[in-house]
Amino acid sequence: MNSFTFYSPTKVIFGKDAEMHAAREIKAFGGTRVMVVYGGGSVVKSGLLQKITKQLEDNQIPYTTLGGVKPNPLLSLAREGIRQALEFEVDFILAVGGGSVIDTAKAIAHGVANPDIDVWKFWSREAVVEKSLPVGVVLTLSAAGSETSDSAVITNDEIRSKRGLSTEFNRPRFALMNPELTCTLPRYQIMCGIVDIMMHTMERYFSPELGNDLTDEIAESLLRVMIKNGPIALENPTDYHAMSEIMWCGSLSHNGLTGLGGKGDFATHQLGHELSAMFDVAHGASLSAVWGSWARYCFNVNPERFAQFGRKVWGISEGSAEAIGKAAIERTEAFFASVGAPTCFSELGIGIQPDEVVRELADRCVYFGQRTIGSFRVLGRDDVYQIYAMANR
Repeated sequence: MNSFTFYSPTKVIFGKDAEMHAAREIKAFGGTRVMVVYGGGSVVKSGLLQKITKQLEDNQIPYTTLGGVKPNPLLSLAREGIRQALEFEVDFILAVGGGSVIDTAKAIAHGVANPDIDVWKFWSREAVVEKSLPVGVVLTLSAAGSETSDSAVITNDEIRSKRGLSTEFNRPRFALMNPELTCTLPRYQIMCGIVDIMMHTMERYFSPELGNDLTDEIAESLLRVMIKNGPIALENPTDYHAMSEIMWCGSLSHNGLTGLGGKGDFATHQLGHELSAMFDVAHGASLSAVWGSWARYCFNVNPERFAQFGRKVWGISEGSAEAIGKAAIERTEAFFASVGAPTCFSELGIGIQPDEVVRELADRCVYFGQRTIGSFRVLGRDDVYQIYAMANR
């Protein structure tokens, strides 16, 4: 195997009623004044938010709340959360929700711990996170894997720029994971979660650094579990087994385990981020809309890698490596379509875009020529434009 460093310090409490351990875990990790961050009205309507705040009250833990987090979480709300948290003298952030809520909580934690630095500077790489507040999670959506990951994504709504930040300071102290909390999700959100979880694994699987057999086996088995249980969850979101498998896959797909010894690609994520920033489309949907185009554009770099993907994940055994690899791309896109995920711009709901918009997407994706994306195949502006153009149908 190639050399690697694996660090996954998040304490996971998984199963029914896991959320009832929130106050205990906050105290165990030193929290004395808490900001509870959440999204829309679902956690209020379900009674989950009240469950959490009652625990805090029963344990004499002062708290304040910040709601209104939306998909593609906004920098402006994070800044408001930082202001409120500093005013309340918060020392612990509790996220109650999915990836957008968790990422907002991480941004608030960084901002409160570094009040003299504008929090966006961490995402724009003008500053480095060297300290942060502790964050805990009550997970309500299986998708982003942010509950155990070192990453967080924020959209700067002033300049329409969506960027990710990886730092060990993004690792939550604990994640309370009750699959029952995901059983009332709308079908579209479940679909986006299925895509996001698979893509977090595939972005690591398609790596220029190979030869990590166990890592490959873990990634391939996780994808097979998702392919099996995703449709079941869509058909019946109250199926505890299917929803629990998906929830655990979500965490393992983004805590680093499925890419040990390799170098992540994440070009599809960068492509998707620009679509989300420009058109405010759901993250998971943006990924499936461009993955097939990315795969076909990059196929010739290593057809055997796609063939292994076809054999081990999809069970395709007949034909040459090239034929199996190309069939695997088709099968993956067909699976995305079968769960209701878009595979091109028109299915994403943004229509076929004029060429100048496609070129602007490409320019923004490479920061106007300041970077390349990807590692399986390193992509510059012209490459990114070609991939977007292939998906623009």
